[in-house]
Amino acid sequence: MTNTSRIYLKKGRDESLRRYHPWIFSGAIDRVEGNIVDGDRVDVFDYGKNYLATGFASTGSIAVKVFWFGPSKPAEDIWYYKLLQAYKHRNNLLLTSDHDSNAYRLVFSEADGLPGLVIDYYNGVAVIQAHSMGMYLVKQEICDALVRVYGNKLVAVYDKSKEALSKSGIHEGDDSFLYGSSTELIIKENGHNFQIDFIEGQKTGFFLDQRDNRALLGHYSKGMKVLNTFCYTGGFSIYALAAGATHVTSLDASKRAIDAVQKNLLLNKGYKGTHESIVADAKTWLPSMETDYDIIVLDPPAFAKRRADLHRGVQGYKFINTTAFSRIKSGGLLFTFSCSQAISREQFTSMVMSSALEARRNARIIHHLGHSADHPVSIFHPEGEYLKGLVMQVD
Repeated sequence: MTNTSRIYLKKGRDESLRRYHPWIFSGAIDRVEGNIVDGDRVDVFDYGKNYLATGFASTGSIAVKVFWFGPSKPAEDIWYYKLLQAYKHRNNLLLTSDHDSNAYRLVFSEADGLPGLVIDYYNGVAVIQAHSMGMYLVKQEICDALVRVYGNKLVAVYDKSKEALSKSGIHEGDDSFLYGSSTELIIKENGHNFQIDFIEGQKTGFFLDQRDNRALLGHYSKGMKVLNTFCYTGGFSIYALAAGATHVTSLDASKRAIDAVQKNLLLNKGYKGTHESIVADAKTWLPSMETDYDIIVLDPPAFAKRRADLHRGVQGYKFINTTAFSRIKSGGLLFTFSCSQAISREQFTSMVMSSALEARRNARIIHHLGHSADHPVSIFHPEGEYLKGLVMQVD
């Protein structure tokens, strides 16, 4: 790998890098050699000119996102090495050979030493999502490395980076297949079937991070009436019905999402409970809902994507939680989540407590929830934790 530019850090500003934190902020940089633009590969040196790391240059306060730490520079096959390590980690977690599940996250950005890159594996199709210009520029190299890692198990590789990059102000080409092709795609998760629309669907097509939490919901759902708000393609709903829920309501503001729920219901036959689909905004529907739900799931999109949105986001979470607390059946379970990285676990718990107080309902935390195992958090990069969840038993 050839690097044409160098960055030298200010004296004493290399400590976080030596602790393997992958972000270098602009204020830590002393000087730059070369004309660096967004996405360039750069070598990083300390004040004494000792090589420390290699990463991609980025605009904004985070000037470099590191994908390789010293003592030596990365080899030419860096992407194959990184992806193979990521695959081995998932294999050790028994995710690559699970007969009841054939979908998992292969690469989770900083946690796998590849900041700005997400790769989800769906039954032979790998969906790449670059969140930085640097990773976008090496997408074909990433694709070639995926083919080496998976061999004939890989049917297709699809680049779905356009939307993610546009949110960072980067406007590049359209999404497309980098290898092979695929049309209708059905995956299996814990024995349940789901159709994946990785081309038009949200993110990469499915929220794999909730796998374990969906299974936990199933554990409690037998004989229960369940409300699944912000349901997207109905993951929680399918698990609840399969576990013996008497009735499940799936609610989402998107008709496209509700149509996907209906397709997934047809893929998972044999349940005896009834199901109702509702296209509505949860914020306006929740205040007038029935009060006999045994379980309510609140899994909204990120209300606070940036710290600047923190106050507004917390108020949004508080409203739906307060409403759910006030309407849930006595003895019921509230599964409530936040996927906003800007909101800490402590802030989320405090917000849920305030909601219970405002609704005048006593509640007990019976589970603290987070990502599934294929979404690990690097101990050197705690900012990687974004999904926070609680299961509350409400008096």
